[in-house]
Amino acid sequence: MAAAQSAGGSLVYLAGSENSALNRRMRSLLDDALGSTTVIRSFQPGQTSQDATTPVIALGPEAFTRVRQENRNVPILALLVDQTFIDGYAERSGGSVSGILYDPPLLRQALAGKVILPQATRVAMLARPDTVELYEPLTEKLPDHGLEGKIFVVTSDDRLIPTLIRALNYGDFILAAPDNNIYNPRTIKHILLTAYRRNRIVIGPSQPYVRAGSLASTYTPLTEIADLAADFIEQYRAGGQFPPPAYPDNFSIQLNLQVARSLNIPLPDRQEIVRSVEQRLAGPRESADE
Repeated sequence: MAAAQSAGGSLVYLAGSENSALNRRMRSLLDDALGSTTVIRSFQPGQTSQDATTPVIALGPEAFTRVRQENRNVPILALLVDQTFIDGYAERSGGSVSGILYDPPLLRQALAGKVILPQATRVAMLARPDTVELYEPLTEKLPDHGLEGKIFVVTSDDRLIPTLIRALNYGDFILAAPDNNIYNPRTIKHILLTAYRRNRIVIGPSQPYVRAGSLASTYTPLTEIADLAADFIEQYRAGGQFPPPAYPDNFSIQLNLQVARSLNIPLPDRQEIVRSVEQRLAGPRESADE
């Protein structure tokens, strides 16, 4: 690990995204989280031929791929990535690859929907044939929380709205995963308007979709991501391995108040929603009995 030292202390490299403002923000947060004993340097192309042992923090899947393609042996901690993206790399890496997960866990999203709509008992989910597996683990967990779920498979682009209508007739709300084949800038307006006209809400898949018209989505603040990244770097230095990819424990929720007013849905305070979801995650059976 000698290569991971510099004159100013321990060293990490930062491979940025294409978003310069995000890069500046994350670097500032990582500086605070890692402390004065760690020096952060920008990752440069060709760098791993000179130093393949110093950990690299990669912001997003593109940055991760860029570093990984250059040298498959360099230790990489990926931030702002989804579980489906990083898990395979981490499982095959022997502890040299890990990630701080950014996509909201689907159970957490479903429970946020349950807190917002306490009378809800059914959750509808849309998937393509090759993304059904995104939801399958969730459907097994929902009954512990007083919910049941059903996946509606969209077999082609022209079947999206007809399948959505069937899903809306079944579910008390639509739970959206980060599936770009279903939820993307081309489709989201049609999905949200169809749901709105049937007095149904969409939960997720992320903050930008709440601004577009989804009612709510949980999310992880960047400060929490930076803090957990610092813990992972410390564990790597101590033992030469990263922990498996993980979500930060703390989260927040974004709400679309205009959509809630339009549908006459009284919203609890944001912190009350977060607290209630945390309680349900900690004790599903107790929460289901409330």
